Amino acid sequence: MSRMTAGTPPVFVVGASAGGVEALRDLAAALPADFAGCVLVVLHVPATATSVLPAILDRAGPLPARHAAEGLPLRAGEILVAPPGHHLIVADGGVTLSRGPQENGHRPSVDVLFRSAARAQGANVTGVVLSGSLDDGAAGMITVKSRGGTGLVQAFDEALYDGMPRAAAASAPVDAILTVKEIAERLVEIAADPPHPAASPAPAATPPLTDMETSMADLEPGAMHDHDRPGEPSGFACPDCHGALFEIAEGGLVRYRCRVGHAWSPESLVAQQTVSLESALWMALRSLEEKAALTRQLAQRAVDDGRKLSAGRFREGELDTLRAAELVRALIDDIGDAVQPAPGA
Repeated sequence: MSRMTAGTPPVFVVGASAGGVEALRDLAAALPADFAGCVLVVLHVPATATSVLPAILDRAGPLPARHAAEGLPLRAGEILVAPPGHHLIVADGGVTLSRGPQENGHRPSVDVLFRSAARAQGANVTGVVLSGSLDDGAAGMITVKSRGGTGLVQAFDEALYDGMPRAAAASAPVDAILTVKEIAERLVEIAADPPHPAASPAPAATPPLTDMETSMADLEPGAMHDHDRPGEPSGFACPDCHGALFEIAEGGLVRYRCRVGHAWSPESLVAQQTVSLESALWMALRSLEEKAALTRQLAQRAVDDGRKLSAGRFREGELDTLRAAELVRALIDDIGDAVQPAPGA
């Protein structure tokens, strides 16, 4: 069942990544001082970064903006931003922070925010996906729509990076694809006339998958220790912990989650596998360069000792190793281009 607390304002969850600061700033500038909803924001930032996004949004428009803190209530006319290194989770009329497993390589994750808001607030939630690369937010948008919420994405030709808006629109039946200005206008309309639970059909029970994944993001022991993992074994390994990934089909998206909760959508998994592959190639190159240096030293020692046959074998081994190193070096140079999607893909 929906866990919406009486008196909770309409909740607007907004996710962005690359190019998202500009879009978020424009959105904050377009919302009025008497906005009747609570805005929760996830922007992908490194865990060790110092985020100045609340200050940017606070200056951009009339609504006060600050980093979310543990236990803050959902209040109308306020913007709460996920702090670096923490998931922002909606629960029973307030928010909580978690250092749960990364999703799509991110903490905070757009999917975690959207999924938890939909679980807690049902049709009282509007999900907004702005500029960003890859596909974080697509799975979360599926959950928002499945719980009766509204889904909006930034117009592809306006977003500086259209990967996230396109992925969300392709995976879930979003309600509209709009410019940031049009999104702000729609949010004002929704906040002024939110869903009325008494006049709406009773919401369906929260799907077990949504319950489990939200609980895992919040590091709840019952979910973390449950041996029954959602999905089917995929044959792939988690780039974060190298455990087995389970394939989950939900809506228009196939995605992956490991036993300890790291989650990946397809494009994000490919991107992280590329990072892991490049790291492995650099390790191989380092080993080959070290082997070549060692065999060069051994060849020189053999020459100094008058062991000509041994010196020849060591020199031949050095040349073979250097040829292998050049092949690996070429792979490193090519690997990034080989997996880049075509523009607009």
